Amino acid sequence: MTEPITVLVADDHPLFRKGLRALLHSMPGFEVVGEATDGAEAVRLAARLGPRLILLDLQMPGGDGLTAIRGLAALDPGPHILVVTMFADDDSVFAALRAGARGYVLKDTDDEEMIRAIHAVGRGEAIFSPAIATRIMAFFAGRPAEPFPGLTGSERSVLQLMARGLSNEAIAGRLGLSPKTVRNYVSNVFGKLHVVSRAEAIVRARDAGIG
Repeated sequence: MTEPITVLVADDHPLFRKGLRALLHSMPGFEVVGEATDGAEAVRLAARLGPRLILLDLQMPGGDGLTAIRGLAALDPGPHILVVTMFADDDSVFAALRAGARGYVLKDTDDEEMIRAIHAVGRGEAIFSPAIATRIMAFFAGRPAEPFPGLTGSERSVLQLMARGLSNEAIAGRLGLSPKTVRNYVSNVFGKLHVVSRAEAIVRARDAGIG
């Protein structure tokens, strides 16, 4: 008999982890060896347990998903990473792929599509849910490549200076704005990039070539 594909599930929502675990238990040839509730824990457990496949959410406390993907991709041997998330925006998709993910599916994907994705990434293939595949094709069909299209010009300028390491006060002085206005822009950037900290925003910006 062939060895089962070992799996680590990383998601901060207990009910979603339970659902994925139940789905995996129904799939012959797969074995859940661990669960993580944040990105940092996912990297620690992967280094200790050596799973072949990791199902990973992008937005988790205590270490964001993108940072976790980079840490997981650096392991030897590196696990195959399937992102399972709610975020379907181009920036999240391409940042995850650049970081080392092999597949990207949405949490509302039906069981049949999820099983297909798990099998594919478990074998080392690349796969995307239909909605994500459509966005990727549209991107390469000639859509503007400017990252974070939802940002205003001012928000983009603030993000660029943040990525260069400037404080809010320094950004205010550089752009001729009040510190309060800069704080408001920073808050807007966090919301649009789906991050909760300055460090996460800087990582997203640098991944996208801003800075």
